[in-house]
Formats: sequence, C-alpha cells, structure tokens
Amino acid sequence: MSSQTPSPGPVPASSGGERRKPRVAVVFGGRSSEHAISVVTAGAVLRAIDREKYDVLPIGITADGRWALTADEPERMAIANRELPSVERLAESSEGSVVLPVDPGNREVVYSEPGAVPKALGDVDVVFPMLHGPYGEDGTLQGLLELSGVPYVGAGVLASAVGMDKEYMKRVFVSFGLPVGPYEVIRPRAWEQEPSAARQRIVEFAEEHGWPLFVKPARAGSSFGISKVEGPADLDAAVEEARRHDPKVIVEALLRGREIECGVLEYEDGPRASVPAEIPPVSSHTFYDFEAKYIDAADGIVPAPLTEEQTRRVQELAVAAFEAASCEGLVRADFFLLDSGEFVINEINTMPGFTPISMYPRMWQESGVSYPELVDRLLEAALRRSTGLR
Repeated sequence: MSSQTPSPGPVPASSGGERRKPRVAVVFGGRSSEHAISVVTAGAVLRAIDREKYDVLPIGITADGRWALTADEPERMAIANRELPSVERLAESSEGSVVLPVDPGNREVVYSEPGAVPKALGDVDVVFPMLHGPYGEDGTLQGLLELSGVPYVGAGVLASAVGMDKEYMKRVFVSFGLPVGPYEVIRPRAWEQEPSAARQRIVEFAEEHGWPLFVKPARAGSSFGISKVEGPADLDAAVEEARRHDPKVIVEALLRGREIECGVLEYEDGPRASVPAEIPPVSSHTFYDFEAKYIDAADGIVPAPLTEEQTRRVQELAVAAFEAASCEGLVRADFFLLDSGEFVINEINTMPGFTPISMYPRMWQESGVSYPELVDRLLEAALRRSTGLR
C-alpha cells in the first residue's frame, strides 16, 4: 500500500466530471499570540489570489480554537488606527464550526451550527495555512492536513516543528555546519523547580558572552515576549515575560552587526534565493520588536547594500538552511552580518509574514516576482506535491 496520497493536480474535476477551478482554503488566526498578524497576512493573500484561476474559502480559527466560517472581506483584516483584527470579529457566527474530514478519500468541508442541519461547503483542493506561531506554524496543522490527504502550502510536519523551535532549529543548523550564535536553553522544569540554578546558568552565560543578552520564548514569533536584558536585576522579569508565551525559554548572546534577511522560494528545479534585505536600526525601539515590525513599520532596505560576494554568501546560506530543515515552499532566513564579516544565521521562518510591509514579498518583488505571482507559485507548488512521505 502506498504511503502517499496523490495530489489533485491544478485542474480537478467535480463529481459530475466537468472541470472546475481548484478550491483554496485560506486558514488563518489561531490560538497563538500571533493571531492578529495571521489575520493581517491572510487579508493580503486573499487580495492577491487570482479569482479567475482559483475558488477561495476563508476559514478563521478563533483564539480559543474554534474553526469559523468568515466572510471573504480582506479590507476588514488590516490593522486600522493601531487596532489589531481578529477572527472573532470576522466570523459569520459566534457558534458555527467548520470541520475538515480526517479521511484521505474525502475532501468535503462541512459547516455546522447548533440546532441546524450541517451544510456541505464543497471539496477543498489545497490549503494555504496563514497561521503564525504554535498551533499552526509548528507542524500541528500540517499533521492534520497530512491525515486528511489535503495538499498545503509551505513546510511539512518536521520542517514546521524545527522552524518553530529555536533550540532544535539551531541544533539542526549546527549539525549541518551552519554558523549560529551562542545560546542557552532554560526548560520549563528547570525554572519551575530550580529557579536559582537556572538563573545562575544564565548569569554564567552572560559572564562568558557579555551583557546585554536577549531572552526569548523558544517557540514564538513576531518578536513577542522578547526582552533585551542589560544585567542580572532585569533577568527574572524577562524570563517571566518570555514564559507568558512559551514555558521553554532561550537566551541568546548579543551579536554586534547588521541584520540581513533573505527569502527562499521553491521552484520546479529546487529552492532559489531572493535578493537580500537589511533591517536598519530603529531609533525609537531598542530592537526590531513587534511594534517596530507591524505598528511603526520600520523600513527595510531592499536590496541590502552588500558586496557581490556577501550577497552570494548569504543566498547560499539561506538555501542551505532551507535544505537542512527539509523545508518546502518558502522560508525567510534571518542573519547577522558580524563586524568580522562573518554571517551567522539567527533563525528561519517557515511561514513569514505576507503583510504589505513584510520583507519576504518585498525581497521577491525586487527579485522580479510580483506579489500575486508569488502567491500563485506557492499554490502551484503545493498542488504539485503529494501528502504523506515524500
């Protein structure tokens, strides 16, 4: 018996045999602290999908995990007057739920409300998961889609999990010979049962690598829960802030240099790298945090002012990171260009932001791939792939 479920191909047939457009379920929101950014990203993707080529079904996941049917209204999914959007505001019902079948032979999505007969919404041919953070970008949703036999955009279960967990991401990179910066991991039991010993480990790490250092949730994104710690007095508060987002905490040494990003996109013949971008220092923020990224919209420099050799090197490292983590579809790889001239990889993001100000689409725009073409390439790549072992 084959372990793979065949992809439906770009032009599936309906039950009556006539050809129809592939149907894309855009899934967004979710239970992580990046809920609002996921909604914003999905709005941008909904605007970009070619409606002459695809049918679209927007599905939002509320902060408490309910799958909700939402209106196809991207204009309501943007940050307006510094107010963040949510699935709860977009849902067509406060109680209705969308259900994906966990059956590779059945791709029909069903919608149900209390006291009403369930309604079939039709087959889904491919899912565009716009979820950021845990419970979506970390392999959990990807596992559900594998069980359902539905192709999806982006990394599979393993790569998604590795890309979400900064500790194991770094371990994978080190095993492949990629350069990473110094780090220390504080696991939940260590902080909960022996906080003094865990605190001392961080202090000794700082004595070796210097203050300040960064304290982060090990499995979160969009710069949530990150603190720049100048000394021991601020350490406990920083760890507790990180633990609000993830019980596992990672501590990283400050790397002095320039912040460089590079996009990777899967083509028919393999992954290719975009022109890189540079994130300049933001004078109103101590580092590139959530407010700088999404509210105050710090402008990245695209392409980054690098030498040809530096550009070639960071592109090679970005593709190498994509391959090391067994990624598919897309990745944004983030680096530091140290004062010594060495590139150090900070992290990869297997589902980078697609907001209008996001760096990933901007880098590909500068590389000759427009935003709508980028979305189309990702959907086509997903439809070409099978689920299961590959």
